[in-house]
Amino acid sequence: MVGQGSEQGRKAEQDLRKGVLVLAVLSQLRTQQYGYSLRQALGESGMPIEEGTLYPLLRRLENQGLLASEWRIEDGPPRRYYQLSAQGAEVYRDLTTAWSSLTMVMDRLLDGKS
Repeated sequence: MVGQGSEQGRKAEQDLRKGVLVLAVLSQLRTQQYGYSLRQALGESGMPIEEGTLYPLLRRLENQGLLASEWRIEDGPPRRYYQLSAQGAEVYRDLTTAWSSLTMVMDRLLDGKS
């Protein structure tokens, strides 16, 4: 995370995070989770996300066919559980491959070994 730096640095960090948020969410939905548990898992892994960002993203990914969801009533209020669809699993694999390639390139660029 960017420290106490400039406003431009904080904005750049936000933009960078937005670019990887879909991959982060898909990575956690290989197993079924509801919104709050997903938010907690992301936060504990160092990728905190606001509710106002997470829930619209989940709806968008579901509308794109990348997630499947179902309502469940267990101990407490009804919860909507999300999991990767078959198409979502394929996109997750593709994004993971792309991420690996990008990180290798960025490591070389940042190390000055381009």
